[in-house]
Amino acid sequence: MARSVAARSLATIRSRRPVRRTAPGCRVPSLAVRQTRLDLDRIRAARNVIDPVFLTTPLYRCEPLGRQLGCTTSIKLETANPVRSFKGRGTELVTSRLAEQGGMAAVCASAGNLGQALGWSGRRRGLDVTVVASRFAPTVKLDRIRALGAQLEVVDGDFELARTRAVDLAEQRGVRLVEDSLDIETCEGAATIGLELVNALSSGDAVLIALGGGAMATGVGHVLRALAPGVEVICVQPLGAPAMTLSWHERRVVTTDSTDTIADGVAGRYPIPAVLDDLLQVVDDAVLVSEASIVTGMRMLLEHAGLVVEPSAALGVAAILEDPDRFAGRHVVTIICGGNVDLAAYQRWVQR
Repeated sequence: MARSVAARSLATIRSRRPVRRTAPGCRVPSLAVRQTRLDLDRIRAARNVIDPVFLTTPLYRCEPLGRQLGCTTSIKLETANPVRSFKGRGTELVTSRLAEQGGMAAVCASAGNLGQALGWSGRRRGLDVTVVASRFAPTVKLDRIRALGAQLEVVDGDFELARTRAVDLAEQRGVRLVEDSLDIETCEGAATIGLELVNALSSGDAVLIALGGGAMATGVGHVLRALAPGVEVICVQPLGAPAMTLSWHERRVVTTDSTDTIADGVAGRYPIPAVLDDLLQVVDDAVLVSEASIVTGMRMLLEHAGLVVEPSAALGVAAILEDPDRFAGRHVVTIICGGNVDLAAYQRWVQR
């Protein structure tokens, strides 16, 4: 169902790509930023709370990859940390504030990466962490959640069923429910990535961000809209999990009955209204890409950047592959958001 809905909508999305808020070479004052739930001062202060192991991650021009893609390509590498994803930036804020308030436990639903990050940050602060995940999540992610000391509950369904179960557990136990993208800490933690990008960007550049629940996109988008308004912020989502992209284009919540993508980390079906509201203020475009392009992106990141990444992390490269004229000759930053991938599946994908 998700694929058929997305396929019907893809031509419409491409035909009415939104006009850029700012043309290349033009900058507008930060006063143009409309209201979101995020706050730039809080985002700056977050850097003093987040463990430095998650901060100032590598940002570099990857010339071999850029030559293949036809644009100057920079990589923001969010996998060189203990949980191999950007999620630790947000969970550090969540658990720090929870501990300050005397909280002792937290529950979350996770496709895998948030659960690892919450387990790591919770263990650091002596919190009991329970993670609810789908049995279809990659085994490597589930094993890592357990290894980091979290209690894992697996449900016989997708992420949305895991989310429902997490809500029930939090209510039963009277503990903090951590909801990725809805909880402002997860967005403002991810937003610190934007602070690290600003000085490397110029008007007319583009930043490609994997879109799932929306924490990274709203966070980074908020910072760039305020501090680098001439930069184009583009979200990328799989054609087989299009709910948030369809919602962005329709300017209302659009749900899907199912998902069909190897990019498990972004395979949500029910966008959160408050997150969509933020996304509409800080993002220039949202695009859908095919599974074939995602796999090719993973292979290119291995061959030309030496990176083993999960499918969600290849969405930015996939977007360039599907619309090369849009990015030709430009400076494009793609955020490599996660590296937790089942190696057997990875080998099947990149070798076929």
